[in-house]
Amino acid sequence: MVSLFSTRRLGPPVAGLLLAASGSGAMAADEPAPGVDGVQQRLDAQSRQIELMKRELARQEAALAELRRELDLNRRGRGDAPPPAGAPAVVAQAPAAESPQPVGQAPAARDRPPEVAPIFEQPGVLTPPGKWIVEPSLQYSYSSSDRIALVGYTVIPAILIGLIDVRNVKSNSFTATLALRRGITNRFELEARIPYVYRFDNTRGREVFTGQPSDEFFVDSSGRGLGDIELIGRYQLNDGGGDSPYYIASLRLKTRTGKDPFEVRTSFQADGARTSGIQEELPTGSGFYSLTPGLTVLIPSDPAVFFGGISYQYSFKRSNVTPNVVPATARANYDEIQPGGVLGFNFGMGLALNERSSFSIGYDHLSVGKTDATFANGSKSEGVRVQLGSLLLGYSYKLNSQRTLNLSLGVGVTRDTPDVQLTLRTPISF
Repeated sequence: MVSLFSTRRLGPPVAGLLLAASGSGAMAADEPAPGVDGVQQRLDAQSRQIELMKRELARQEAALAELRRELDLNRRGRGDAPPPAGAPAVVAQAPAAESPQPVGQAPAARDRPPEVAPIFEQPGVLTPPGKWIVEPSLQYSYSSSDRIALVGYTVIPAILIGLIDVRNVKSNSFTATLALRRGITNRFELEARIPYVYRFDNTRGREVFTGQPSDEFFVDSSGRGLGDIELIGRYQLNDGGGDSPYYIASLRLKTRTGKDPFEVRTSFQADGARTSGIQEELPTGSGFYSLTPGLTVLIPSDPAVFFGGISYQYSFKRSNVTPNVVPATARANYDEIQPGGVLGFNFGMGLALNERSSFSIGYDHLSVGKTDATFANGSKSEGVRVQLGSLLLGYSYKLNSQRTLNLSLGVGVTRDTPDVQLTLRTPISF
């Protein structure tokens, strides 16, 4: 016999089946036995009923396991804590029939990457379909470098006949960007980025061994204006979910709307004076169109999210380029200029601190290839390969359901990388 207390602990579906079985047994015990054949028929009927109940119980257990699995995936996607051990599972009771009807819809598994504090230019989470995101941002960058040129020749390694030209350059730049993103489908988004650049450089110089007690060379130059507008498309390649990685492909087109290095006025003196090669105005753009395909991978691993990516930037060459050099007799016209390709990779980890804030750390590296230039007279010039590496830290705080505050810090780890980069973003969704 099954007591009322025990049936309550077993839950409504199983309790109902056991009560039905016990009720049938009680009725069988109260009725008089019509004979051996009657008893056998009743036993056969009860065996069939028990077999039906076993199948019904197996279906209920399978449905319960599926609901628990979906609930666990949904809870891990939201970052919720699992239920305490021993907590009863609430399952709707299905009708006691051979073909049970569905009583509800299981929670859908997460099909979008989890959000992390952004530290790279490309976001990890795509914009939902039909939604707009406006992201104003401000970036400050500072770099300093010392340049030493030996003008002369050496008799022995310790003796130089000529001059030692020492220059110290400090560069500051502010870039205000307005980014606009639109979710086209659940897996595809488009983005436009419009930057405004303000730059200023300070350059000091001195010729060593000339008897000058102080710097005889000091130049301040600046530049401001519209930068290079960018158009980006991103597509999520797979469903992901659970512990499976997400793959997001992207394609970036950079225009040349900013003022390029060949348009700014450059002072040059053929007699070798120190003012040779000084830009009177700093450029705000690169001067080349470029395409950058890339692939980003996000791997959820509760409570952290690991991410990384790889990209390659190809710049289209320019022909018949004439720099704005003064005087005109010092101009070196270029028949063709082909910038080197830029291979980039990055990786990092994001960690959710609570429901509103998250923290990210990562590394970004760019390997810039050599630039080839062909002059109008047929001679050629080849640049050098440059390595740019940055250590990045990012913090994110969710102000409300539509606005988030993101702050990232970049520290240069190679000589050609800016010493520090601070970026403040405020994406607003509507």
